[in-house]
Amino acid sequence: MTEIIVVTSGKGGVGKTTTSASLACGLARTGKKVAVIDFDIGLRNLDLIMGCERRVVYDFVNVINGDCTLKQALIKDKRIDTLFLLAASQTRDKDALTAEGVRKVLDELIADGFDFILCDSPAGIEKGAYLAMYYADRAVVVVNPEVSSVRDSDRILGLLASKTERAEKGVEKVREHLLLTRYSPTRVAAGEMLSIADVKDILGLDVIGVIPESPQVLSASNAGTPVIMMDESDAAAAYGDAVARLLGDESLPMRFIDEPKKGFFARVFGG
Repeated sequence: MTEIIVVTSGKGGVGKTTTSASLACGLARTGKKVAVIDFDIGLRNLDLIMGCERRVVYDFVNVINGDCTLKQALIKDKRIDTLFLLAASQTRDKDALTAEGVRKVLDELIADGFDFILCDSPAGIEKGAYLAMYYADRAVVVVNPEVSSVRDSDRILGLLASKTERAEKGVEKVREHLLLTRYSPTRVAAGEMLSIADVKDILGLDVIGVIPESPQVLSASNAGTPVIMMDESDAAAAYGDAVARLLGDESLPMRFIDEPKKGFFARVFGG
């Protein structure tokens, strides 16, 4: 049975598209058939993160408008056979998306046997974000551990509870997960950043992943490689853990959440 997962946030710049690409890759590496859709019409970025910007011929809006078939628009990842991208349009505005058009594309992906459909939502509460979450079964809410990001995400949780198809039909609610990005235990210890417990208390959600602050995230994005593919990095390992939890391994312990212990000389000389 296909699961539709929206990756969303209240605030821009928190690592949402990076998260969408890494979760999609991680799920596909387990053998699942995965499609990831860029809902950020007019500001296409997911294709850059996934390294296939030169291969975009048709986009999401083209499929909705009947300018091409879904199979023509889907881009198959060169690294993972079961991973496909549907890019956003750079030349249209948000009004090009309709609920009926989105439903048609999702239904076709479901009929094609996809196990997971990830919807990479624009930040905020405008139309593209609303349509990205409307048909979701699950939501990954991406948050930086800072007050403004957490406050804006609280608004997103309100929309997930009231403005989705599941909410309107009165059936089981969208299952929500929290994913923290750019987490620094050192800054938490110094009081410069909210702790995991702080964020959980404010938003009332369990944390599915904690991605440590890492320069390799930017390096991966610039190289057109989802950071989860950089197997030597802590961020890749943390995204891998998040994927495992999405697939049901809830007993997996959190890593990269404690301040590194100082060595003997650092303790003695204050390094």
